Amino acid sequence: MKKNKIYPYKKVLRACLRYFNNDELAASAWMGKYAMRDAGGNFIELDPSDMHRRLAEQFARIEKKFAKGSTPDHSEYGRARGTLSAEKIFSLFDKFRYVIPQGSVMSALGNPNTVASLSNCVVLPKVYDSYAGILTADQQMAQLFKRRCGVGVDISSIRPAGMPVSNAARSTSGAVSFMERYSNTTREVAQHGRRGALMITMDIAHPDIEKFIVAKQDRTKVTGANISVRLSDEFMHAVEKDKKFTLRFPVERKAKYERKINARELWDRVVKCAHSTAEPGLIFWDRQHEYSTSSFYPGFKNISTNPCSEIAMQGGDSCRLIALNLFSFVNDPFGRAASFDHKKFYEIVYEAQRLSDDLVELELESIERILKKINADPEPGDIKKTEYDLWKLLYRNGKKGRRTGLGFTAMADVLAALGLKFDSLEALNVMEAIMRTKCNAEFDSSIDLAIERGKFNAFDIRIENKSGFIKMLKKEFPGVHKRMMKFGRRNISLSTVAPTGTLSILSQTSSGIEPVFMLQYKRRKKVSPGDEHARIDLVDATGDAWQEYDVYHPKLKTWMELSGQDDVSKSPYRDSTAEEISWKKRLEIQAIVQKYTTHSISSTINLPSDVTVEQVSEIYFEAWKKGLKGITVYRSGSRTGVLVANEEKEAHAQVHAGPPVRPVALEADVVRFRNGEEQWIAVVGLLNDHPYEIFTGREEDSFFIPANVIKGKVKRMVLPGNKKRYDFVYTDDKGNGITVEGLSRSFNKEFWNYAKLISGVLRYGMPILNVIELVENLNLYSDNINTWKNGVVRALKKYIPEGSFALERKCPECGDPGGLFYQEGCLQCRSCGYSVCG
Repeated sequence: MKKNKIYPYKKVLRACLRYFNNDELAASAWMGKYAMRDAGGNFIELDPSDMHRRLAEQFARIEKKFAKGSTPDHSEYGRARGTLSAEKIFSLFDKFRYVIPQGSVMSALGNPNTVASLSNCVVLPKVYDSYAGILTADQQMAQLFKRRCGVGVDISSIRPAGMPVSNAARSTSGAVSFMERYSNTTREVAQHGRRGALMITMDIAHPDIEKFIVAKQDRTKVTGANISVRLSDEFMHAVEKDKKFTLRFPVERKAKYERKINARELWDRVVKCAHSTAEPGLIFWDRQHEYSTSSFYPGFKNISTNPCSEIAMQGGDSCRLIALNLFSFVNDPFGRAASFDHKKFYEIVYEAQRLSDDLVELELESIERILKKINADPEPGDIKKTEYDLWKLLYRNGKKGRRTGLGFTAMADVLAALGLKFDSLEALNVMEAIMRTKCNAEFDSSIDLAIERGKFNAFDIRIENKSGFIKMLKKEFPGVHKRMMKFGRRNISLSTVAPTGTLSILSQTSSGIEPVFMLQYKRRKKVSPGDEHARIDLVDATGDAWQEYDVYHPKLKTWMELSGQDDVSKSPYRDSTAEEISWKKRLEIQAIVQKYTTHSISSTINLPSDVTVEQVSEIYFEAWKKGLKGITVYRSGSRTGVLVANEEKEAHAQVHAGPPVRPVALEADVVRFRNGEEQWIAVVGLLNDHPYEIFTGREEDSFFIPANVIKGKVKRMVLPGNKKRYDFVYTDDKGNGITVEGLSRSFNKEFWNYAKLISGVLRYGMPILNVIELVENLNLYSDNINTWKNGVVRALKKYIPEGSFALERKCPECGDPGGLFYQEGCLQCRSCGYSVCG
């Protein structure tokens, strides 16, 4: 066996800095994530050229395996093109200029020192509704995370809380109770350099949906996963018309359990949570199905999405991602004669789609190696059966559907290089023209591949005609559609717009479909302790020293060099950053791109911190009306942090002004939760949407409130002798008003007395986080009362006020205290390239 040459760290760093024109961020990102190393962790690739040659050789091997000449039935370009040799493929990859395999492909393909999947994402099979089924899904996640896959799982198939089960528990804790388990597995397997990413979805019709929606409002819970709601057109129409909506289980079959709720109230709760914490995400599920090229096929119906929502798939399938660098197709960028080269773009998209199909073949080989490794492992067969069966399933579905995910990066740079404002009418027309060329080339290539290599296994004209996307193709590209109906296509689904955080750092471009987030910023680099020669610009609160650099967006820097200008306000990027583009234009842009994309799009609309809940609701509703498959909205400051000063000042003023007068009847929430093995209930009286008083205790100790009641009123009655009584009033399923007298006498007396103290603090306006901290720090010596204390904390955390959080921006990888920002549904670091969905 040939012995690999080993390169010392400093030599690799120097080589990478030359390769990236002294871009330290790009150099460190490549070295940290993709440079191949031996078993001892030593570098055996000097710079990305070595990586690209490694990749090109593997792709060329597959091209040679399927080598056939063209036929008269091929497309015009297909008849004229030459073969894809290793050298030609390298020229497409080199300098990240045209075609960029994403993530797992760069790190694992052709790497003999790792046994990993090339798939970027996998959706788990439907979770079987039993403890064994739930635990099987948990193990499947762990096995996929360790092979570098992101995972999506839908929990709509798990029965809701309170339904009977045939075990010692007698009733189930419900689907939501298992989210923490799945989240913990993601975090656990993500240790020591392995990074897990998980999406958990639930259908809006599931009876546990209210609990699912609020699951991450406590930011210490489900921290290893993104969560999204699958929204049906049935529900959205009910919201639009302010009608009732039926929650049911099972969700998609004849229901054993049904409960009617007010659709608009549930919608308001979804939006309020998304406004507060950027979760749950919203997926328009019927659109995901109807505008898909795969979901109509038996066995391929979408069940969930990958962690960033751009790929919806059936359970037991995966997808591999490749991106195109759009900037490289601009002739004379930032010049007077700047233009987009559609002919060259078509040809390279065509070749990139071939490479995408080659990548399916390479992944099948990788799975064969994984299966061989599993067989050789010393565990008994019954222990490794779940892992083995999962990879066999992924192999079968990969071979059957041959799903690909061809995307792009640098759209914002293209528009600036052409001298266009990102959201101008001219820019939108350019985007549509680019997407039309891309779509045309992808399908021409896949059809030609079907002629050469065979169509995907299940191709059926009758099923094709059900797809909204295929109907668009027939109308907009009749020649392509006619050829496809005759010869089929190689890949069941072709295109997407995936996050390109690290990839855009390596290509030194804007990210995906997004406008540039920041044109210039200060990048921080930690100073090694004891380095006497280092310049120190900042010492943070922990005592770490940092150097600061002024950093410009790479292509803005290109404009400066070409134009001789250094005034950013005169650049073609002016008024085109993420916070400067109106959300209506962002939706319009996403709708244009979605029209020509078979999967979905990862994109984030960044909003200022003072945007209202009503405005967020309007954005989501308009996204549905425009036919988008999903949308991410991120309000600045909606991630964890500390209370803002203004709110503290308002609270302080309120304390000195005295408590507001309590009306006779207060709107109230009913909050149910578990404390250990016990079911608990809280009634929280609200004044101006803020907690004013709280009653809580074990559900068995309180009066009966039906499980479907989540809202009501707390009415204070003044009795003879100035005695006070608190009654709870609610409306039942038939619209009857029900009054339960003596709420104050329904809970344990000790709990009631402590609750009076907590309610007094709430009435005087202490901020919720401070109230929670106060309760958590109470020194109570009885186990009984400590359990109650925990219940109060659980109930109050739901009411952490909107807009009261500042963004936690410290990067967990490099430690830059201001490094993180949010883009394409993912957190990214400006200083080290760290990027994570979830």
